[in-house]
Amino acid sequence: MLLHAGHALAARLEACEGATCAAHVTTHAALDPACGAAVMEVHGVRAMFDGVGAPMTQTFGLGMLASVDDAALDHLEAFFRARGAAVHHEVCPLAGVELVARLVARGYRPIELSNVLVRGLDVVPPPVHGFVARVAHREEREAWVTASARGWSDDPATAAMIAEIGRVSFDSPLITPVAVLEGPRIVATGALAIHDRVALMAGASTIPEARGRGAQGALFAHRLELARERGAELAMMVAECGSGSQRNAERSGFRIAYTRTKWALA
Repeated sequence: MLLHAGHALAARLEACEGATCAAHVTTHAALDPACGAAVMEVHGVRAMFDGVGAPMTQTFGLGMLASVDDAALDHLEAFFRARGAAVHHEVCPLAGVELVARLVARGYRPIELSNVLVRGLDVVPPPVHGFVARVAHREEREAWVTASARGWSDDPATAAMIAEIGRVSFDSPLITPVAVLEGPRIVATGALAIHDRVALMAGASTIPEARGRGAQGALFAHRLELARERGAELAMMVAECGSGSQRNAERSGFRIAYTRTKWALA
């Protein structure tokens, strides 16, 4: 499938990730009303609060469906400030240079870059031998969460955050948790979400002792096949620029569509 990395494609990809994260935050609010998790939409932009410092406490889709003026930014900034959170916007370059100039004029600075990768689903990779990849069973919730966190065991703070996110994501109606097993043990985990026929691959993790043997390839192959079976026509994922996650995605047929910038209000 030939994909043109223009505005129309970017809008679909950004909408998919925004919808997935909004479903996560809404699920968090339902599971724990005291946490204060909330979602607000302004001019097609989803602003989310999932806790102070949480990775999903930010906006998605800024400037993709409509131009954003200072009044809209005032409204978005007030949403975060009222909750004691920093103001972060994840901005696609297809939103245009005018938006970037407006953010800079308001005192924003770039704090993070990430690559958004995409591929078609007309042909998907074959299963990887030696592993069983499947949707995680309900009774495997804690084992799946534990394996997800163990993939980040070199950073205890991040591991704890991943565990917290995983427990909520497992219950989100938009997310399908996927497990890769070697024998009876879960050695890799990931999530699949589908919105507007776009499949988001997220949350990939492999326990340390199982790395380098193809578990991530098995995870990609199963999620891509599952996405195709469920009617998706595109798959996307987001990775740190030049990271191992990007390399694994490219091995599974993904290519970079664009590089995104996260902006923080100083």
